[in-house]
Amino acid sequence: MEEEKKEVKGDQKDIEENKTIAAIGYIWILCLIPLLLKKNSKFAQFHGKQGLILFIIDIVGFVFFWIPFFGWLLGLLLIIVSIIGILKALSGEYWKMPVIGDFAKKINI
Repeated sequence: MEEEKKEVKGDQKDIEENKTIAAIGYIWILCLIPLLLKKNSKFAQFHGKQGLILFIIDIVGFVFFWIPFFGWLLGLLLIIVSIIGILKALSGEYWKMPVIGDFAKKINI
């Protein structure tokens, strides 16, 4: 039981120290900052990996952004999901994005 408390305290310390870095991970190529600079932070890595998947979708989706309505909708959706990810990271939450979170979980860096 005491071991569980230590783990929670350690996680809470990690979250408090790395909120800003984790939030930066949702801003386009800046996803590399938490992935490369905070390798020991479970929280920063979690958000950085989701940011990396968003970045990849953004690069691939660039072709579709020029298509009226569909492309605009995709671009708007990516912006909204990024903003939600930033807000969740700044509030210290582990937020698994729908679909994207499953792909991010598979990344080993």
